[in-house]
Amino acid sequence: MHRRDVEALDPCKAHWAVAVEAPDRDWVAAPGCRSHARFLVDGETKAPSRESFALFESRAQCLAWIMANRRELSEHMPGATIHPVSLASWLLGLA
Repeated sequence: MHRRDVEALDPCKAHWAVAVEAPDRDWVAAPGCRSHARFLVDGETKAPSRESFALFESRAQCLAWIMANRRELSEHMPGATIHPVSLASWLLGLA
């Protein structure tokens, strides 16, 4: 999903995404970022992104995807904690 398409989502449904927080300033996965910068994870590149992200219908599906791709995720985003978030909460800065 692309950030520009968020408004087209059904607001009555819960949507889940994979989030990551930069462990340090100028993190190797996001050069130039500040420490603790928040990103969603692109489903294709398995890397932090400000534009596109993987979207899931449930927390369980999101967790299953994280587990299935954990090796690639940790290679692309070393040192970061990767976790599922409610998309609405993340967009509001609550997650």
